[in-house]
Amino acid sequence: MTYRLSYLEELESEAIYVIREAYAQFQNPCILFSGGKDSIVVSYLARKALYPANIPFSLLHIDTGHNFQETLDFRDKWAEKLGAKLIIGFVQDSIDSGKVREEAGFNASRNRAQSVTLLDTLEKYHIDAALGGGRRDEEKARAKERFFSHRDVFGQWNPKNQRPELWTIFNGKKQVDEHFRVFPISNWTELDIWMYIQQEKIDLPSLYFSHEREVVRRGDTILAFSPFITLKKDEKVTIERVRFRTIGDLTITGAIESSASKYEEIIKEVSVATYTERGHRADDQRSETSMEDRKKEGYF
Repeated sequence: MTYRLSYLEELESEAIYVIREAYAQFQNPCILFSGGKDSIVVSYLARKALYPANIPFSLLHIDTGHNFQETLDFRDKWAEKLGAKLIIGFVQDSIDSGKVREEAGFNASRNRAQSVTLLDTLEKYHIDAALGGGRRDEEKARAKERFFSHRDVFGQWNPKNQRPELWTIFNGKKQVDEHFRVFPISNWTELDIWMYIQQEKIDLPSLYFSHEREVVRRGDTILAFSPFITLKKDEKVTIERVRFRTIGDLTITGAIESSASKYEEIIKEVSVATYTERGHRADDQRSETSMEDRKKEGYF
């Protein structure tokens, strides 16, 4: 009798293969850990990939100073649960040193400044490969990525210079001071992620589930109110029941109205959604090429 893998088993097997290849080919790889569901799944898969050994990857978090507290609390508990070393790069340090200038105005964000902090942190800890939770279905710039994505000595990404990956053979060769970004869950969709989270009973920050919080409506985006949000004259703070499909900075991450508080309810909601999970990310709406521009600069 021939056993056929289920769709989720095939995705899991592919991701574990990519993670093992990264572990085998690089000297000091890490996992880019935002505290969002995708990076959580990648770190969970990394533990599975090399079990019963301890997870061999550090978790690298870039702290903008404008994070959800729920994310930071979860980050610390998750790293402890995995037994993984937690490395934190602070955007505030980049601002204080004069390497980046903080934006001003109603739509100010520290999101773009993360690139400088990330590249500095990778260099400081001599990291030669950073595993991320990017998926091709999220955004058109991410659809151009390979599993092994080369970065030059300046940390820049060239979408026209991507290496072929025929027969799942990955080329991790690089020059000194170059590095790679590795995306084990490239072929997963948002729905796949949620179905896998439900199947494996993976813990997530409470932000992903319906809850009441103070918010500000800015155009089509619902932003969590915080001291980092400067209100316009016609804006007011209200209390609404929302959840987040993606997690980033408080200043750019849009919520959606939702009463979904269980895995089954969220899966149903995602399966009929007519826009992507990044559809309400304020940083992605600045221009049609905003994500690709940031990636070329060294963004995740």
